[in-house]
Amino acid sequence: MKLFGKWQKAPPPPGEEAPFASTEASTSRPSDSIGKGRKILVVDDNQVVLKAFELKLQACGFEVLTATEGAAAVSAARQTKPDLIVLDINYPPDVGSSGLQWDGFTIMQWMGRFQEVANIPVIIITSGDAEKFKSKAAAAGAVDFFTKPINFDQFLVSVHRAITQGKPPKTP
Repeated sequence: MKLFGKWQKAPPPPGEEAPFASTEASTSRPSDSIGKGRKILVVDDNQVVLKAFELKLQACGFEVLTATEGAAAVSAARQTKPDLIVLDINYPPDVGSSGLQWDGFTIMQWMGRFQEVANIPVIIITSGDAEKFKSKAAAAGAVDFFTKPINFDQFLVSVHRAITQGKPPKTP
């Protein structure tokens, strides 16, 4: 499985605005000390994806926490209060032991119920259809959206922006 690849996203059609801030304008890699003293929770049901994120983010100085399903993700976020959450959208029906069918949007909904984690920025990752999920992710409060394989340099720019600017307040 190729997770971090070198590919370019096509720009949105003329007159159509992308729901997330563009990472194309600034692709210079932030300093490797960006993660010093910061925690990131990565939530994905695929152990290979978790390990790839863990290795890449630790190399940038982050403390990386991982979870493979929704209940564990919400619990880990509440206990550790990470600076950022990287969240996959799709989970097979058999993932999780809580009896609830989790997906990334359900996880975001649950986290929104707890004041201590409601304002943690979330970056969505998916191997699914970007057009199907991108606007829903923006509406749910995600600060950015990436389709696998992920360009890690662009991802780091987004991580840096999310950590330094935080989650924008919801508009009614």
